[in-house]
This record gives sequence, structure tokens and C-alpha cells, in this order.
Amino acid sequence: MEEHVLAVTRFVNHILGPAAAALLSRLHIQPVNPETPIPQHVVMAMIAVLIGTVVTLVVRSRLSVEKPGALQQVAEMLLTNPLEFGIRDLLVENVGRAGVRYVPFVGAISIFILISNLMAVFPFFVAPTGTVTVPLACATLTFLYFNWQGTRHHGVGGYLKTFAGSPHGVGGWLLALLLFPVEIISTTARLLSLTVRLWANMFASDLIYVIFLGLLGDAAGFGWSKSPVVGVILGIFPAVIPIAFIALHIFVSVVQAYVFTVLPSVYLGLATSDEH
Repeated sequence: MEEHVLAVTRFVNHILGPAAAALLSRLHIQPVNPETPIPQHVVMAMIAVLIGTVVTLVVRSRLSVEKPGALQQVAEMLLTNPLEFGIRDLLVENVGRAGVRYVPFVGAISIFILISNLMAVFPFFVAPTGTVTVPLACATLTFLYFNWQGTRHHGVGGYLKTFAGSPHGVGGWLLALLLFPVEIISTTARLLSLTVRLWANMFASDLIYVIFLGLLGDAAGFGWSKSPVVGVILGIFPAVIPIAFIALHIFVSVVQAYVFTVLPSVYLGLATSDEH
């Protein structure tokens, strides 16, 4: 299915496209669409990063203990809240008190995904996470990060031993020969799991909206051809359904950002745990 190129994508490519095309040419990479050498999902991801950066700088400039503003309160709720599903809460729950040190990375990925998901709510944007390469990039960074932290915590040899259950004795090492490849495959599968879970949900959310709107729009057109009264009655549904799907999309966006916070927290806890 051909992708509709948004005005903002055309504008960014008008400004930065020649430089991007020259860079791709030097790397011997042919863009999919020569008119937009910077793909739309890359433009949307850049905008998501820009939005997150601007909001962060605004919140930082207005930090107050006595009179916290609305943005500061939202930021604090994302970090920690009474329901204990904030970024810091989840890391402390799964990693322990040492999990606080991972807040910058996990928080950055989580908030980027939240902003990216919610961009589809606005008419002049699309969710970059609806293109598989963006969730894959987030999953790859997460995969490299928790393995790196596991290696830092245990050392290279010690971390590899955790995949074999930290064996002791002859029997333990024999079991490790069976356990090690299974754990390696299981850990590597997390990369695919993180990618598909986020991408499939965001892609499906947009696709279902388009399908239902198209079906209801056809029904309204059919009703109008029979009778103006029937057409008006059936036309109510295409007018109301976008509101319901916007609410559903917001819900899915928040849930997927939450999932992409929980799972990295769990993976970091497993990678740095001393209990085997």
C-alpha cells in the first residue's frame, strides 16, 4: 500500500533532503522514494525527539517545589506515582534500588515511544512506531543495553555463565550444555518480541480505524442513495466513530509505552541479578 506523504515530510525533505540524498549516495544506498530521501517515519521520529526535548527543557526551566506546574506534575507522575507504575517504580520493583541508575535510558525509550504513539492522534502526523523499523531500533537499543549492563555487572565470563544457570559440579555442567543454547535463543527472541508487540499493535490500531471508517462511509453513501433520511441516520456513525477510535488509540498508545517500560525493567533485573 502506497504511503501518503504528509506536508511536514515534504517540508523537511525540501530543507534537508539534498544533504540526505548526497550522504546516501556516498554510502551507495538508494532511497526508496527519490523525492523523499528522508522517509516519513524518520521525519516523524525526529519530530518526536524534538517534542520530547522541548518539553523536557520547558519542565526543567520551571521546576518548583512549592508550586509545581501542570507539566512538572505530569513528568513526576510518569516517573513515580501512588499506583507504582511509573518508570522509576517499575525499575526499583524489578531491579532493586540500583534500578534508579537505569532511569535515564529506560525513561528516554519509554517517553519516546509514548510521544511517537500519540502523534497519530493529530491530523498532520502519523505514528512512526507504525513502521516496523522504528520499534526494531528501540528494541535493538534495549537489547544491547540490558546485555551490556549484565556484562558490566557480572563480567563477560560471569554473564555467559548466567545463561547456563551458573553451573557447579559435573552434573551442573552437563545440564548447562542443554540450558545454554536454550537461554541464548530465549534472550535473543526478546528482540523480536519487543519489536513485533509494539509495531503490530500500533499498525493494527491505525488499520482498524481506516477499515471501519471506510465500511461505515460506504454504508452512509448507500443509505443516501436510497433516502436522504436513511443517509443522514447512517451518516451519524462515520461522524462519531473517529472519536471512539481516537480514544482507543490513546489507550493502546499508553499501554504499549507501559509495556515497553515493564519489559526492559524485567530484562535488566534478570541480567543484573545475583540470584541464579
